[in-house]
Amino acid sequence: MTELDFGEYLEAFDYDERLAMKIGLTEMLDLYAEGRAQLIDIRFPEEHAAWQVGIGQHIPLNELPGRLDELDRDKTIVTMCPHYDRAEIARLYLTLKGYHSRYLTDGLLGIAQHLRGDTARDYMNRLEG
Repeated sequence: MTELDFGEYLEAFDYDERLAMKIGLTEMLDLYAEGRAQLIDIRFPEEHAAWQVGIGQHIPLNELPGRLDELDRDKTIVTMCPHYDRAEIARLYLTLKGYHSRYLTDGLLGIAQHLRGDTARDYMNRLEG
């Protein structure tokens, strides 16, 4: 995918893109388990140090431009933060840089709420198997 400038992106923005830029928790977890998504936690270092979800890679939002070489262009890049505001900033940046990227609408708090108890065990077993 080629890079776009912001004006080009806005001129092409439509209802399909509005849907395509978002990803829900279930779809994201499936893509990740299938090896088709790379999860990027874009929180500040202090937030990441305070709590982690155990899946994905931590690249703070302000470090993203200098760490693009860590991203796999063959995968969907899913950006994540506690809710989704900063994840959407990261997603837009990556999209303009030519990556296929989406932001997690449920946020990391949604992952933490979903992956607990039996659900966490079963999902981690799925990743290992």
